[in-house]
Amino acid sequence: MSHIQHRDLAGGRWWQLSLAEQLGHVGSEISRALRWTSRNPDVARGAVYRALELLDLTLADPRQRQSPARLREIARAREVVADFFAGPNQYGSTGPSIQKYFDAYAVAARRPALTQT
Repeated sequence: MSHIQHRDLAGGRWWQLSLAEQLGHVGSEISRALRWTSRNPDVARGAVYRALELLDLTLADPRQRQSPARLREIARAREVVADFFAGPNQYGSTGPSIQKYFDAYAVAARRPALTQT
């Protein structure tokens, strides 16, 4: 990635979002990339770069650093996305499978928080 798209988020706004919200936003970029792959590869490539950048910001989130398991999950998601869009697809991913993974986070982010008793 040569051009930072989300410079304003890097200052901390991104870190105010929940993990589900962060990964839901990544899913939006993945959806955009999948939609544009056959119509306009340049637009699709830009969406992939933005998704990877958002994943990098999520990996840099100090809250995620508290959990090695979370870091591994986020890093693996990034690896799978990069492998699917720019690599040999060694994981055998499909567009729908990647979209389904990130859609689950978008759905979770929209659920109202459970009240604690």
